[in-house]
Amino acid sequence: MVVVIVAYFVNVVIEDKVDNNYMKKLIFIIIIFLVGCNSDDTQEATSNNLIVTSSHGIDGSAYGLTDCGSCHAINIIHQGLNIHDIVAEKGFDSCMGCHGDNGTGEARQCKICHNSTDFSHWQTGQFSHNFKADTTLTDTDCVVCHYSSDMNGEFVPKIDLTIFPTANGNFTPYNNISEFCLRCHNRDNPQLGFEMTEQAYEHPLIAMEDNYRFIDKHGWIDGIGERTYNGLRQYYQYKTLVDCTDCHAMHGTNNLNLLIDNSSKGATKLELTQHDVIVKEGNYAQLCVLCHQMTTILEEGKQDAGNGLSGVHEITGDCGICHSHGEAVQAGL
Repeated sequence: MVVVIVAYFVNVVIEDKVDNNYMKKLIFIIIIFLVGCNSDDTQEATSNNLIVTSSHGIDGSAYGLTDCGSCHAINIIHQGLNIHDIVAEKGFDSCMGCHGDNGTGEARQCKICHNSTDFSHWQTGQFSHNFKADTTLTDTDCVVCHYSSDMNGEFVPKIDLTIFPTANGNFTPYNNISEFCLRCHNRDNPQLGFEMTEQAYEHPLIAMEDNYRFIDKHGWIDGIGERTYNGLRQYYQYKTLVDCTDCHAMHGTNNLNLLIDNSSKGATKLELTQHDVIVKEGNYAQLCVLCHQMTTILEEGKQDAGNGLSGVHEITGDCGICHSHGEAVQAGL
């Protein structure tokens, strides 16, 4: 049946009865409705890039169309995948979040699915990595960092994070999350449109690449575990490379400097429990105690830091007197 119909319309095109590009689109739509559009959904949803290109459709005949429903039936697409139900519920407005704007220039919607009700609670808190102070994340903010995520539920930095160029202009994949952070947080290679101007030379926002690479990776280089207050919680080791996101919450937090306000937003090697983190007046005890636990108890090491955990030598006062981000001596924080 499909072959007969296609053959008929091809013959019409050859006889120049209608516009050639129009016919390509019409043939594509007819094929979709007759044979369905679900035959390769699983393969598509597990690929490294779900953004449709100018080849979308037969010879690109579907590229630039705003109405996904012209070819795709909302109740059929993504069958067998864990997103089928939510896509059917949200409708075609959800398509651009995963697949890009299809050349239309329309805004991509991410929060239609990624919100506190449907998929995650990450947007809780007063502050977020949205490049504007004291405002909530927007759809536009999401695609800055997650332009072509494969949405398969497994977070892989080199797939799920936008590849920004290095100082040499190379689009090198990331080995870890921290490498992604340093593509922007550096002095010498500001990303176009996201320059951090008017910052002091030693300010962490722009000094972190030097601090991280040459001074304090918070593990690996400087972590021998032989200091006065040594001791870590299970699964953390002194030579473990700690990702920036173990302490900093990108999507939402109530703490300044985007420090996590709950262990569930970071502390990836902590046992499966949740502990609040309140940081104020330079006191980071509730953050440090998520990973640090004294082997030999000294000073205030037995006292609850206020979130159900103990094991750091001081739970009151300003930690910054001795510890600063990237400091060569007393490395940490």
